[in-house]
Amino acid sequence: MLGPVILAASRSDRMRRLISAAPVTKQVVDRFIPGETVTDIVPIVRELTDRGLELTMDVVGEDITNPEQAAAARDAYLALIAHLKDLELGERVEMSVKLSMFGQALINGHELALANVRPVVEAAAAIGTTVTLDAEDHTTLDSMFAIHEELRKDFPQTGCVIQAYLFRTEADARRLAAAGSRVRIVKGAYKEPAEVAYQQKHEIDKAYVRVLRTLMDGEGYPMVGSHDPRLIAIAQELAHRAGRKADEYEFQMLYGIRGDEHLRLAAEGHRMRVYTAYGTDWYGYFMRRLAEKPANLRFFLRSMVSKG
Repeated sequence: MLGPVILAASRSDRMRRLISAAPVTKQVVDRFIPGETVTDIVPIVRELTDRGLELTMDVVGEDITNPEQAAAARDAYLALIAHLKDLELGERVEMSVKLSMFGQALINGHELALANVRPVVEAAAAIGTTVTLDAEDHTTLDSMFAIHEELRKDFPQTGCVIQAYLFRTEADARRLAAAGSRVRIVKGAYKEPAEVAYQQKHEIDKAYVRVLRTLMDGEGYPMVGSHDPRLIAIAQELAHRAGRKADEYEFQMLYGIRGDEHLRLAAEGHRMRVYTAYGTDWYGYFMRRLAEKPANLRFFLRSMVSKG
């Protein structure tokens, strides 16, 4: 019930100011966002990869208002890639990007976002890794999929994200489950109207399984984005039925959530990638983590009370 309220608050400047000013906030944010700079994050990358995990890196931030900010987002990812080059980790560390950060919502935003993200994808390919285009609210998806298709002409390993709660996603999955594709399936973390998205958890879970089956039975590379133990077990069963080997799909989970499960899956021989965000513009990302899972909100509220 609280999820839609929290998602609405993620767009509120007043709530941003209140939560950012709370003394306990940084302590809780650090659970999900382990640093503000590339320098902060390099030890985390080393630690996780040393433990047999893989990563996808996200420079947080999305609500930009001018082309200069879009260019700065591009440059932040290029700086990240320069640091990853020195670590020589190849595809074990990839990147996730939100096209809103690259100017997608501005005037001529589609062309601007493509122009800004292309050098990031090119630089990632040059060091042996790749980029996944994150899905945002439903109004942005046609542009995202068009940019994804354009990038794949030169960089076929470029991935994208689909969201189970949207009615359109089953058709998108059938189209994307082709040879060479990389597709992450998630439940969805934006407030969407009933006209375009399932609203009830049981409906979303059923849609997730239908979409996941399509991806596992297809010829692409599925990336299972979930912390739900039941869905993880279903993914393993669907992969087995489809005859997939352990390196023909992967699990993805967020940094700071179910860390023991990350290690368990890796120890069992699964590819386990940790979605690791960093940066100073953390508010929208943080609020969606609270909305996704009641336990995250309880953790935040307990921390505020204990520090009060």
